[in-house]
Amino acid sequence: MRILVVGINYAPDLIGVAKYTTELCEALASFGHEVRVITAPPYYPAWKIPSSFRGLHYGHELINGVSVTRSPIYVPQNPTGPKRLLHHLSFAMTSAWPVAVSALRKSPDIVLSVAPSLMSAAFPAWIGRRTGALTWLHLQDFEVDAAFDLGLLSNRLLRKPMIAVEQRILKSFDHLSTISPQMAHRLTAKTSNSTIWELRNWTDTSQIANAGYSSQLRDELGLADSHFVALYAGTMSNKQGLELIVEAARTLSQSAPNVRFVLSGAGPERINLQQLAVGLRNIQFLDLQPDLRFAQLLKTADVHLIPQRAEAADLVLPSKLGGILASGKPVIVMAEPGTGLADEIESAGIRIAPGDSIALAATINWLAQHPSLCSTLGDGAKATALARWDKHTILKGLMDRLEMLSSTRGRRLDDEPGILPRKGPIRDGLSSNITK
Repeated sequence: MRILVVGINYAPDLIGVAKYTTELCEALASFGHEVRVITAPPYYPAWKIPSSFRGLHYGHELINGVSVTRSPIYVPQNPTGPKRLLHHLSFAMTSAWPVAVSALRKSPDIVLSVAPSLMSAAFPAWIGRRTGALTWLHLQDFEVDAAFDLGLLSNRLLRKPMIAVEQRILKSFDHLSTISPQMAHRLTAKTSNSTIWELRNWTDTSQIANAGYSSQLRDELGLADSHFVALYAGTMSNKQGLELIVEAARTLSQSAPNVRFVLSGAGPERINLQQLAVGLRNIQFLDLQPDLRFAQLLKTADVHLIPQRAEAADLVLPSKLGGILASGKPVIVMAEPGTGLADEIESAGIRIAPGDSIALAATINWLAQHPSLCSTLGDGAKATALARWDKHTILKGLMDRLEMLSSTRGRRLDDEPGILPRKGPIRDGLSSNITK
């Protein structure tokens, strides 16, 4: 099949949406499909384009069998809400030309758009219909809801027209997918006339399981075997509420000297967090780590931390969760009962209320004093990763789905009797092996 993919994030960015779009495209290419990608220069999560990618020009390269075209883009140093809108608008405008050229020169079988950026998805849907391609939109998060619920955009008069635009874009695609059951239900509420799949973000469970414990990494971080390490690894932005980790570290700085905190990653909130942590000797910061070292870092932790603001519930499911579970270590999440994040760690960790740094500190200290409970939860985490997050299982299911899509080219999949139900999201989207 010929597959045209449009998404704002791609390799060499290391984390977030880029990781999964890249691995998806490379997997499709490895199965013999012709994959063309229209994307932006790397910039995330530092919000800075490397010097080798800067300039108002289009770039072309071949990465692991995938043809990649990069469109120039505006990247703000301080990504406020209005500046993010301009950021996404710039990609929507500059990507339209290579999307049109690619689709018209060699008609694709499938046009896949990845959101974010939803704004850039409208034109691929339009060009896909006109070239006879099946159109597919994969949502990694709900940008409009997040922008207002998290305070990135404060003008409430904008919300209604932006939701109307969002719904129109969603309904312009033949097929929709997203990354969790809760997000699939939310997507169904937004548009009831599309077939919705659950295509969750995956993790290479074997790579993390085989990484092994790294005493060298602990030595580099100045950590003794007696230290109980609480780790956050990922993007540092305002939707996580990472200041709660700093507050927990402050709470335990005197009462639990054996507990140490490590925050690894990058993002617009990192400088603020480092300033909040000034004077605390039980917390340290690391940059983003390459894959192998990242896997070792995950296994070096004694407990993983996933704070999340209550307003972000089911707007996104943290992509780092799969790797955390595969490390075989317990996880503490800040989430309300019944949310996707809470459900995912049911047998693998402890849920506490969002926004409560005192409860976070107390839970970390409790686990530090109960190693047998940590071991039990760690075993549950590893089992959950294998059952729901395994990369091979999910991608194999996806390939089967795409082959079915190809065979139904030219007619909607939900009009085919016996293939998919007509109403409601599909919990097992790709394979029975990734259901709960």
